[in-house]
Amino acid sequence: MQRFRYPNFPWVDKTPTSPAALEHKITDLLFNSTTCRCKVDMCNTETGEYRIVLQGTLDWEEPTQKKQ
Repeated sequence: MQRFRYPNFPWVDKTPTSPAALEHKITDLLFNSTTCRCKVDMCNTETGEYRIVLQGTLDWEEPTQKKQ
C-alpha cells in the first residue's frame, strides 16, 4: 500500500474516475490516517445519487527505514 500524501488530494477531487481507482486512493487515505469518520450527507432513493463526507487526520510521519 502506498502512502497517501497531501499532493494526492487534487487527484481524489478530479472527475470522472473509475470506482476501482477511487477505491484505491480512498483506501490509501483511510489507512494512512490516525483518525477518520464518515457521514452520509445525502441519499436520493429516486435517482441513486449519494454524498458521503470523510473527515480525518493524516499521519504525516514518514515510515522509519530499517537499518542494515
